[in-house]
Amino acid sequence: MLIHEYQAKELLAQHGVPVPEGRPVFTVAEAVDAAEHLGGDRWAVKAQIHAGGRGKAGGVQLAESPDEVRSRAEGLLEHELVTEQTGPHGRMVRRLLVEKAHAFTREFYVGAVVDRHVDSVVFMASSEGGVEIEEVARQSPEKILKTAVDPTVGLQPFQARKLGFGLGMDWAQVKQFTKILTALYRAFVDKDASLVELNPLVLTEGGELLALDAKFNLDDNGLIRHPELRELRDPNEEDDKEHEAHAHGLNYIALDGNIGCMVNGAGLAMATMDIIKLYGGEPANFLDVGGGTSAERVTAAFKILLSDANVEAILVNIFGGIVRCDVIAEGIIAAVQEIEMTVPLVVRLEGTNVEQGRQMLEDSGLDLITATTLADAADKAVAAGKGAA
Repeated sequence: MLIHEYQAKELLAQHGVPVPEGRPVFTVAEAVDAAEHLGGDRWAVKAQIHAGGRGKAGGVQLAESPDEVRSRAEGLLEHELVTEQTGPHGRMVRRLLVEKAHAFTREFYVGAVVDRHVDSVVFMASSEGGVEIEEVARQSPEKILKTAVDPTVGLQPFQARKLGFGLGMDWAQVKQFTKILTALYRAFVDKDASLVELNPLVLTEGGELLALDAKFNLDDNGLIRHPELRELRDPNEEDDKEHEAHAHGLNYIALDGNIGCMVNGAGLAMATMDIIKLYGGEPANFLDVGGGTSAERVTAAFKILLSDANVEAILVNIFGGIVRCDVIAEGIIAAVQEIEMTVPLVVRLEGTNVEQGRQMLEDSGLDLITATTLADAADKAVAAGKGAA
């Protein structure tokens, strides 16, 4: 689950990570009031959307008077912000973060992520802060330092010191850096994060390290332990279909293709999308209905797929294991009878009781196309999509 920058900073500050003083605001008047409350003579007005690249796109602006804060807020609130990560349509800015602005002399990147190759949290650091870490990885991979944390003992001070000295910090800065990384690791573990980034972590003119920007991604699987964190979700930042899927326990990600996919199992879903592309089509989504699916969830999945105007055909690819194919077929038949199918439907079943399931589909009298192999299903779905177009 993604959260906003100001929410990330609130979580990090609770664990001891130094962040600028700031306030989230939702109106222009609140923005001006926040600047006056914070004091000082220079503020940063920052658009709060779930996408990177805000600075380059004009979503982070400095102001040197309350009137400038007002002007900056008016230019951002209720306007679309287009960044490298939003796509051409951009994201509507509905909230801002107003912070005290700080002059700084250096910028660093610090991040922590779960690395399944080493079964641990890995810290990454770079002296090239303030830019996308992906760009640093492409242009100067040697500037990214890494250290893996043994989960049985946690982050050790010597690991943080090694990273700090590797970034060219002096002893006083390394001491601060060690405290920040320790707090960052504690926040990561306590909140079941999947990724945390400080970009940039700056060295102010006063010699203090400060997290000028922060990103905090939460592992959805850990939210059951943190009901208070669920309240941080912003439905306005989610695709409507993705939000609806989440409400029904479906794993759904919208894509740009024309073949809607309904699959059980993430690996099978990835394989299905790959073979659709192999046969000349483009998947319209990733949709995993789960191993223990039901007629209700299948119906909800069909409704979500059909709500996508780009979908010209639907491919259902289900492996019957935990749930038998005859039960799955029964759910598909019930779902199709309940809703109006407006595009061709291709169904491929495999697994336990597959013959019974296929026969049920054949005898249903429904207007659908059955397939046996994955290649057969992809071929028929792509052809059906082209025909519908």
